[in-house]
Amino acid sequence: MIVNVFASGSSGNCLLLSEGDSHLLIDAGISARRIEQALHTAGLQINDIGGVLITHEHSDHIMGLKTLLNRYALPLYAPHTVAARLGGMQPKALESMTIIPVGQDFSVGSLHVRAFHTPHDTDESVGYRVEGQGGTFALATDMGHVTEEILDGLLGADTVLIESNHDPAMLRDGPYPPQLKRRILSDHGHLSNADCALLAARLAQAGTGTVILGHLSRENNRPALALEECEKTLAGSGTRLFCAPVLGSLRLEVKENVTCSV
Repeated sequence: MIVNVFASGSSGNCLLLSEGDSHLLIDAGISARRIEQALHTAGLQINDIGGVLITHEHSDHIMGLKTLLNRYALPLYAPHTVAARLGGMQPKALESMTIIPVGQDFSVGSLHVRAFHTPHDTDESVGYRVEGQGGTFALATDMGHVTEEILDGLLGADTVLIESNHDPAMLRDGPYPPQLKRRILSDHGHLSNADCALLAARLAQAGTGTVILGHLSRENNRPALALEECEKTLAGSGTRLFCAPVLGSLRLEVKENVTCSV
């Protein structure tokens, strides 16, 4: 399985998963033109995509969707409340929407997918776990804290992309209004670098071979800060660490003979 992170941050999120002839996008939060260009670089076209998994309806996750749906018959997948919210914003989305049950497996091509809830400031938000012959990938962003449901969705995945949104000191001293700062710091806001690092360490103990730090805030974080915090907890684990977006394709590496300790 190959992962291409086209964008991951407060200004846009979009990721490509590929295995053989099966290709999935997770979110479409950048312009349709950027998505088309990124797919072209990866040797694909929109018509090669088997579907788009939507995490939630915030603009940084669906910005390019309206244009894509006007141009292409693109299958969409989302849980009930996310689909309803998206349909209210973009009625055309309902024409190609498949409602998925959270916590239950479904298939898109040769890839097996399961959604799990993430606590965020919307009626419903999810992460995704995708399994194929070449390994397991899982994504969890937009979460104010780590729940048992999130851990269940992430543990044992070969590669994960997890949120490392902000440095608390930068956020508190930054230009955001107090109400927005409180929202980000809340249990339904975004995960800090330190909390992300603790999560990464637990996942590494359970066998995750690659961690990608994602959804960094442009105003309240720096890649060097996020990486430094996570490197401390991953020291000696042998786990590969990247900060999104990752340039080019990243092939999943499956760790052999890993003892699960969680």
